[in-house]
Amino acid sequence: MQKDFEMTSQNKIRFGQFKSFSKVGFCNAFSCRENGESDIVPGILNLALHVGDDPEKVIRNRNRFAESIGVDAGRFTTCAQVHGSRVQVVTEELIGSGAFSYETTIPETDALITALPDVPLLLFYADCVPVLLADPATGAIGLAHAGWRGTAAQIAKKTVFAMKKTFGVDPKNMLGAIGPSIGPCCYEVDDAVKENMQDYNCFFTDKGNGKYWLDLWQVNRRQLTEAGLLAERIFVAGVCTNDNPEQFCSYRHEKGKTGRMGVCLCRKA
Repeated sequence: MQKDFEMTSQNKIRFGQFKSFSKVGFCNAFSCRENGESDIVPGILNLALHVGDDPEKVIRNRNRFAESIGVDAGRFTTCAQVHGSRVQVVTEELIGSGAFSYETTIPETDALITALPDVPLLLFYADCVPVLLADPATGAIGLAHAGWRGTAAQIAKKTVFAMKKTFGVDPKNMLGAIGPSIGPCCYEVDDAVKENMQDYNCFFTDKGNGKYWLDLWQVNRRQLTEAGLLAERIFVAGVCTNDNPEQFCSYRHEKGKTGRMGVCLCRKA
């Protein structure tokens, strides 16, 4: 496992990125919570339209985020995440879905893939695991939202398989990354979760009384290697959102009253 995640700032907007993706033409960015507008928590850079925030403020936040990372906000392509494992191919007709209106977002989907250039895929999270995929040979990219339910349904693996089927990628050539999210230090789950992930029981640490610490980072990393990615081409940020509430939105730390950060992945033409 390698780690090449770094924090940077542009126009007063802080975000994280994986250097290995950036070096080969894949813009990737994980927004932080500072310097935004929101009616949920004052001053946070909430990028989600589905959490009851003022839509005009969310759109202004998205425009600022897009400008800071060098993409066109009008081409943001989003989906309504439901903690499932549906993978959607983004075609020309779908570019811009959900960019400025929740009504136009792609429904009931937790992973997006495309081989088109200059299409900034955008997902939202506040503890769940963002999984990034990129193939330098074909230019194809994939972005998945993996909470425990999506992880149990093997969404990371299914996203790789969808890219292989649709774009002919060779998993051995691909890059994979796991962004900031709740870490094994803080993610407490119960027996019901463990029973749904029996193939990955080695990533549960027993706390007693039917409670466990779960390492979603390593479960998703394992799924990527099972799908054919090389271990040395998978990067883990190793940053826990629950442990860094001043920098990231954390649903668990803030007891549900928070916005959503964005994770963007785009191949530059």
